[in-house]
Amino acid sequence: MMTFILAIIVILTIFLVYRAYKNTKDITINKIKINSDHTLRTDHSLSILHLSDMHLENISLSPKQLMEKLKDEYVDIIALTGDFLDRKRTIPKLEAYLKVLQDIQPRYGIYAVFGNHDYVLKGNDLDKLKSLLEQYDCNVLQNASETISINGNVINIIGIDDYSTNRSDLSLAFQNIQSGTNIVLTHDPTVVLEMDHYSFDYLMAGHFHGGQICYPKAYHLVKMGKLARKNVIKGLHKQNNMPFYISEGLGQTGLNIRIGSRPEITFHDIAIQTSKSNII
Repeated sequence: MMTFILAIIVILTIFLVYRAYKNTKDITINKIKINSDHTLRTDHSLSILHLSDMHLENISLSPKQLMEKLKDEYVDIIALTGDFLDRKRTIPKLEAYLKVLQDIQPRYGIYAVFGNHDYVLKGNDLDKLKSLLEQYDCNVLQNASETISINGNVINIIGIDDYSTNRSDLSLAFQNIQSGTNIVLTHDPTVVLEMDHYSFDYLMAGHFHGGQICYPKAYHLVKMGKLARKNVIKGLHKQNNMPFYISEGLGQTGLNIRIGSRPEITFHDIAIQTSKSNII
């Protein structure tokens, strides 16, 4: 009898692990529309493709599959919010994915920040990762910003370095911005709790994988900061009336399984703050 019970337990365990692995192939595509409270008109908007937490050591989406999901989409900007990988041997694997993103030809470029797993790489290995990203036209922002103009409207793309590894420097990240729409990219969204004096129109992050394994909540994330302890680990939220979005990511850490979460590709349509001089 005991042998029979153990056999049933083993079979159920194998089945559940298999289903949890299959969940990693069930990619969710979300489309989010944001109208900023600061926007004077909403005639113009910015289309952003957001990918986060690829974790190429554990990803169930091939470059070809990514291309199929993105081939009919038009985007202005691609935003990559960190945790590409954490092993130097995986760096070459990233190239095929970057080629897919480069081929999309986003009108105003690709922008990236690093996450805590990327910083497992040290010295030359981290430099190789950064160089590969730049080779495929990614602007890597480490507490820095880039400013673009769309129909005469200023867009500041601000990259805040990883908060969970104490690399965030808000004053440095914001020091060169101009008056306009502030789009922030960062890995760990917990940094929003430190941004009372730094205004943004939209912020995109990742880090939590939507819990990855939830029973039914991601109790294992409580050690990852104040947002996680509040169960703010995915989707659209506001801090001081400023909207921010937490992606569930594309890859996984630890075991390549998901329970109560799904890999995510997100498209954001964001209203652009129109300068008074452009209002007729």
